[in-house]
Amino acid sequence: MQAEERQTRIEAYLQQMEFASLDELSELVDASASSVRRDLSILETKGTVKRTHGGARLTAPKTDEFTFTARDSHQLAEKEAIGKACAELISANQSVIVDAGTTAYHAARYLESKTPQIITNSLPVANLYNAATQVEVLVSGGVIYPRLGVLVGPHAVETFSKVHVDVAIMSAGGITMEGIMNSHALLVDIQRAMIHAAQKVIFCLDHTKFGRKSVSILCDLAPVDTIVTDAGVPSELVEELRSSGIDIVIAN
Repeated sequence: MQAEERQTRIEAYLQQMEFASLDELSELVDASASSVRRDLSILETKGTVKRTHGGARLTAPKTDEFTFTARDSHQLAEKEAIGKACAELISANQSVIVDAGTTAYHAARYLESKTPQIITNSLPVANLYNAATQVEVLVSGGVIYPRLGVLVGPHAVETFSKVHVDVAIMSAGGITMEGIMNSHALLVDIQRAMIHAAQKVIFCLDHTKFGRKSVSILCDLAPVDTIVTDAGVPSELVEELRSSGIDIVIAN
């Protein structure tokens, strides 16, 4: 593949995904990391792409689909109920990973009384506990990606690859009997490291995520211990998930 064709494909991919790692782009165009770095340098001079540590992002995303504040406005009442119900599953003084999803953020809002140790790559979660005196918060390394309100990249993955926690509170873009999916490929490697680090994995998913497929497959159902959702969840899929051994908690 010629350099011009690689650059066209890279730019088109970033238009879709908004952010991608260097490894992801290398695989996309079947080229070495050094070649992709040169391609990104050229695209950066055009002003459409901004290089970051370990990857690249689109300089002017066209939509707010992945913006934290926009996503958080969707199913807000359900997210609050799910967050509160999830927090009730956490015991005092546990170590807890909280991922960068908006529903996980609502769970974090109810954790302070549990005096947990929280590990997160979410800037909103870190900011939530900025003045808290009873919560110890460890923020991962990584590159700040403002539209997602998240730290991303290989340093973020490394942080979660080196810890062991009691519980991981996770969000996702969709769930079917095939597994859990995420709407942004950028976060998948980080979330997989979170899942591997936790003794118990809880997914907080409002009813709109059930039966929905998304861009990237995060994991199959085997690592999932509990799903917390709301009353709008389809009962047939709930029964299938329960029959596979997953505990389903329906928040009021």
